[in-house]
Amino acid sequence: MEQPIFTTRAHVFQIDPSTKKNWVPASKQAVTVSYFYDSTRNSYRIISVDGAKVIINSTITPNMTFTKTSQKFGQWADSRANTVFGLGFPSEQQLTKFAEKFQEVKEAAKLARDRSQEKIETSSNHSQESGRETPSSTRASSVNGTDDEKASHGGPAEAHLKSENDKLKIALAQSSSNVKKWETELQSLRESNARLSTALQESAASIEHWKKQFSACKEENDQLRGKIEELEEQCNEINKEKERNAQLSRRLQELETELQDKELELEELRKQGEIIPELMSECESVSEQLQAAEKKNKDLEEKVRTLRTEVEENKHRQTNLKTELKNFLDVLDGKIDELHDFRQGLSKLGVDN
Repeated sequence: MEQPIFTTRAHVFQIDPSTKKNWVPASKQAVTVSYFYDSTRNSYRIISVDGAKVIINSTITPNMTFTKTSQKFGQWADSRANTVFGLGFPSEQQLTKFAEKFQEVKEAAKLARDRSQEKIETSSNHSQESGRETPSSTRASSVNGTDDEKASHGGPAEAHLKSENDKLKIALAQSSSNVKKWETELQSLRESNARLSTALQESAASIEHWKKQFSACKEENDQLRGKIEELEEQCNEINKEKERNAQLSRRLQELETELQDKELELEELRKQGEIIPELMSECESVSEQLQAAEKKNKDLEEKVRTLRTEVEENKHRQTNLKTELKNFLDVLDGKIDELHDFRQGLSKLGVDN
């Protein structure tokens, strides 16, 4: 059973298989990276899983070396996986701990390999010694005396040979078991490599997908910018239209003020006509003229109201309104001049009478 002996978190990268230079992200975010120890195989592995995808499955051998390439980044090459793994850590302290653990596990793997070689050499030596002792025991038993003596001398040698044969059988069984384990591990590594290749292809496809989405977003962003510019132009036109409306409103207020002034002048003329009772008969004509003027004034007021309505409905008629108001003022001034002349004529008539 494999048990985790050290765990940390880091961003995982793999070397680009085509260029052998650029790093390709194997995880979108920081993931868990762990050292595992297999007590049955006496081996160590670095394993990392992102969701349901295995992104690191590297068996540590004594020939591996972990290299710090920066304050927060380190890498190691895995010849079995035919790739180079890179880890980016949040801090230099975590990188140092991981590197120290790598060195420690590497020494343990080297020690386990040396012990395995010693066991194989010891078994081989025992087998050779038993092969050398068998003919000497046979010769000793054939030279010395009777069959009973042969039996007495041959019994311990046969027991020793049997013991050595049992040991060789056990060693052979262990060797066969180790071969099966190595075959199983090799198959596991092949499957892991196949999964890693599939994951790499999926990552490349995902990168292409994100590139297409980025291009689509960029086009949409350009379209939105164009719409925003159009809206800004429309807002500028609206502001200009509001400014023109404000100018027309101010001009209309000025015209209304002028009209009120003219009405006050007419009211003054009425009062002046009422204070001359002696000239009542002669002023009838003046009154008629005044009534006509009032009627015309009312007509002009109606025209002004019409013009005001037309201004509100269509502001482009301002030029026509100015012309009509100017004509109205000219007529009104003419009438006032006529009334003034008429008043002077009445004054002269009064003096003559």
